[in-house]
Parts: sequence; C-alpha cells; structure tokens
Amino acid sequence: MTAVTHPQVITVRRSALAARASIGVFLLLNLVAIQLMFQIAGPPAHNLFGSIGRLLGLHLAFAMVVQILLIARLPVLDRAFGMDRLTGWHRWVGFTIFWLAILHPSFVIVGFAVYDKVSVLRTALTLSKQLPVILGLIAVGLIVLVVALSVRIARRRLSYETWHAVHLLLYVVVTLGVIHQLYEGTAFRINIWTEVYWWGLWAFALGALLTGRLIVPLIRNARHRLRVAAVVPESGDVVSVHVTGRDLDRLPARAGQFFLWRFPGHNRWWQVNPFSLSAAPNGRSLRLTAKGIGTTSAGLRDLPIGARVFAEGPYGAFTLARRTRTATLLIAGGIGITPIRSLLEDPEIGGDVVVLYRVRSTAEAVLLGELRNLARVRGARLHVITGKTGPGNQPFRPDSLQSLVPDITDRDVYVCGPAALTGAVLKSLRELRVPSRQVHFEAFRLAA
Repeated sequence: MTAVTHPQVITVRRSALAARASIGVFLLLNLVAIQLMFQIAGPPAHNLFGSIGRLLGLHLAFAMVVQILLIARLPVLDRAFGMDRLTGWHRWVGFTIFWLAILHPSFVIVGFAVYDKVSVLRTALTLSKQLPVILGLIAVGLIVLVVALSVRIARRRLSYETWHAVHLLLYVVVTLGVIHQLYEGTAFRINIWTEVYWWGLWAFALGALLTGRLIVPLIRNARHRLRVAAVVPESGDVVSVHVTGRDLDRLPARAGQFFLWRFPGHNRWWQVNPFSLSAAPNGRSLRLTAKGIGTTSAGLRDLPIGARVFAEGPYGAFTLARRTRTATLLIAGGIGITPIRSLLEDPEIGGDVVVLYRVRSTAEAVLLGELRNLARVRGARLHVITGKTGPGNQPFRPDSLQSLVPDITDRDVYVCGPAALTGAVLKSLRELRVPSRQVHFEAFRLAA
C-alpha cells in the first residue's frame, strides 16, 4: 500500500498543522500576557492570599474565553482538531473553570480576612452585600450546577435535550462574568494598552461566538430554506429524514459530517440534536438517519412533509479529506453506521475499502441493503458482525481485527459507534501500532 499524495489531502494536512501551530501560539502569548499583567499590577492584593486570588481570577477569565471559543464552532478549530476532540476539551476546560471559580473567591475572601484581621465568615458576609460579588457568586452557583449535571452518573439520567438546555446557562455565566469584570477588573486597568488587550480579547471571543452560533447559521438557513421532503422509517425505532432546499450545492458539507438539527413548529427551539448525514451530499438534498432515543429523535417520524428545518453546521473532521492512505477501513456499531455509510458513498473513497458493521442481529442492521449495494458498486468488502459480545465473540480484539483485515496498519481507519465499541477499537489499534494519523473517530457529546 502507498500513501495518498493527492494535492487536496496534502493541502488539508498542511492547513491543519498551520492552524494547530497558530492556536498554540495564541494560547501561549495570552498566558504570558496574563502573567505580565499580574506582575506589574502590584497592590491592592495586600498579601499572598489576595495575590493568589487575583491571579486565579485572571486565569478564570481567560479559561472562560477559551471555553467561548470552543463552543463558537469555529471552522478553523473544527478542521484542525475535529469537533469530537474539541468537545472533549470543552469538558475539561469546564472542570477547570469549576475549580477556578471555587478557588478564586475563596482566596480573595481569605486575603481580605487576613488583611482586616476578622473572621473569614464575617468577611464573606460583608463582601456578599456588594453587587459585583453577588453577580460573581450567582455565576459560581450556575457553574456548579452545570458541572454537577455533567458528571457521568447524572448525565446518564438526563435526556440529551435536557442536558443541552442546562448547558445554555453557560451564556448567563458569561454575561455575569463580563459584568463582574467591569466592576472588579483592577488587574487589567493598569494602562490603556492592558485595557485594550483585555477587552479586545473578550470582544474577539464574543464576536466569534455570535458569528459562529448565530449570524452564519441565520444567513445559511435564510439562503437555503430547508424543508422536510420525505420521512422514511428504516426499522421499528430508526427513521430517515430527507431534506431539500435552495442552492444546496453551495452548502460546504462533506460525507461524514453532521449538523445540529432543529425543527421549528415541531419541537421547541432549545431541542436540538447532532445527527450525521447518512448519505453523501449531492447538491440537491440532505439525509439524516436517527434512532429514537431522546424526545427529538423519537418524534422525527411524525414530521410533516414541508416542515421547516433549521440546520447549524456542517461540523466535524470525520471526512476523507484527512485520509493519508489509499486503503480504508470503515468500522461502525449500531446507529454509528450513518456517517460510515455516507463515507462509503463519497466519490473520493476509491482504493481498497473494507467495512465492519457490528450489530446484535442482522435484523437490527440499519441501512444494510444500501450498504450492500454501495459495497458492490465500490468493490468494497462488507462484514456484518452479529451476536452478543463474549469470550467466543470479541471481534475488536487485536487478533480478531488483524484476522479480518491483515493489512490494517496500511489503512486509514474510520470508527463511529457506541463509546464502548469505539474505545475497544481504539485500544486495539494502538496495540496493533496503527499510526495515530491514520485513525479517525467521531462521537457526539456536544453540550452548549
């Protein structure tokens, strides 16, 4: 097998590397700037506790800027890292904000208590009567609530729609945080340059958020005027929705990507779900295929023909643009077959293709007929792996994978499915020493 040398692939790879380098420089320069502001700000921290509290406050504000940029759905970040990895970072930055939001006021309160030589409780009560502090404490409470509902135990008990609605509180936190800084931002009021830098940074982040999450989606949906063209049941709990509109050839969507879908008039505005394209975009229509799990997905089969559709996207780097080899292995589990099926239909797929489709039984293999037809047209090998996973049936162990695909290390591998399946496959690929640049996976854990 030989590496892909198509100019488009090389361009995408170089673009991603340049974007990653630029983002790294952006983070480093801002961290240095924050440290310099802290060093030259001087009083009124008064003591070590107050100084630590002020430094933590600066890093808390910057962490919020980073979080805003992560949820802004910036195309440059999507192309460089992929939405799945960005969502993982969103989670960890969220936990970082949580701890900074707890520690920042704690050190400030202790600092004032030591300076005034009064109890911590009395200092906390005194400070809590001030408007900026009240707003900050409300923001901290909301952060605690969002994080508490994001831990795995709580997350499993919430529907996707409820979890997403809770995360909309992040916008309230950002608003309160900005107001709090207007009152308490002594560290960046050193001179005109520090003020311009700090508020310029926030203006950039908020501008990116408004552009990526509001302005661009509104313009695209006004241009394309998406409507439901057909609703096709695929099985007892799986349905495909065909969407048409104007000038869809101008929509920059690729096979393997997903949109955030809303259906105004059928669902409430905050009910949104990330559904992959289950067919390669053809410039005339889009198709999503979903399993009825949450409120939105379960109600898709009741969508009336002609219903309005509001789509935000496309998102995701789970595309053939990131391929590095001529041979490809596509692995899907359950409803994770949707982006895999669209990749198999992509005209750029070419080369030697193997598809592994893991389901409990053939009856549950959604879109199987389409997969078989596409595999025949593409000359691909399709393996439908059924049965309950157990000692005698572990298809994604390293030896099992290599038995099915002996040249697996010479292929790009695309994986989409439940977390357990994806984790097992990725672990085996590492043990088989498949280069990380050849491994591509997608999971849907979007929050805000």
